[in-house]
Order: sequence, then structure tokens, then C-alpha cells
Amino acid sequence: MRGSDFLSLKPLLALLNAGEEDASNLGGALARSELGGWARRPHVALAAACATLEQEVSSLETADQVAFLAELGLPDRALDRLLRAAYALLGQISFFTVGDDECRAWPITAGTTAAAAAGTIHSDFERGFIRAEVVRWDELLDAGSLAACRSRATLRLEGRDYPVADGDVITFRFNV
Repeated sequence: MRGSDFLSLKPLLALLNAGEEDASNLGGALARSELGGWARRPHVALAAACATLEQEVSSLETADQVAFLAELGLPDRALDRLLRAAYALLGQISFFTVGDDECRAWPITAGTTAAAAAGTIHSDFERGFIRAEVVRWDELLDAGSLAACRSRATLRLEGRDYPVADGDVITFRFNV
């Protein structure tokens, strides 16, 4: 079976276009749809969105988007929910690297070790791995900088076998 590439073995992500009346209860829209039975199948994820509502939200400024979505009882935009569902379905997570001039997200498979995650950036990082300096993204935003995270003791040192968590901000120390 492993050598076969059957379409029925591929992960499936279905997106339901719900009406505006279901905007605050997208889970209810999924339950009432004919796709409800698919949710119990393995490797299947369902998501719902209201296309007209998403079009209205996309035309607003970022601050207005948050207020508009909160007024409707939605935590975030449908695109964000769709991307999270796709990542979960594929078993993917993201970790971040932060520098003076850029911040970058790196997709990896869930359960990847710190050394292997370093290898996604460059093979020399994995080969010469010493340690990873790790902080959660929300703790970094709260502190404002990596130096502030060090002073608050939220920045921790992890070894090569550390399983990278979704949303970790990592600085890799290596020597080649």
C-alpha cells in the first residue's frame, strides 16, 4: 500500500461556505451540512467560512478587522482558521527565528527535534549544533526583546533532543 498513491489515502480539507446568519456559529453550519459525516473519517478536516463576510473584513484596516470580528463573536479570520486546519491535518507546526532585520517562520513536522529543526535552516546548523535558545512567541511579544526574555528568565536553553513546539522562537548556537 505504501508504494501506491491512492487519492483516497490523501488528507482532505473541506471548506464550507456558510451564510451570514451562521457567521458566529460556524460549527453549527458544519453540523447541519452534508459534510458532517466526513468529520469522523481519518485524515479529514472541515472548516467553515462566510465568503461575503470575509470580503467585508478584508476591506477593513487591521484594527477595525479585530473589532468587527469580535462584534460578530469570531476569534479570527477564516483564512487563519483554514491555515491552522491545513497545518494540523498535515502534521505540521512552525517555529520562528528572529534577527535584527527579519523574522521568519519555518515549517516542520510536529515532533521534530531541535537539531533537525536547525537543519531546516541550513545543514551546517544541524551538523554543528550546540544548543537552542528557546522562548514562546507570546512571551517574546510581551517582553519586547530577547534580552528582556533573558532578564525575565523566560528564555531557556534546550539540547538537541528537545521536541520543538508550535510557536517557539529559537536562536540556534552552532560551531562548524
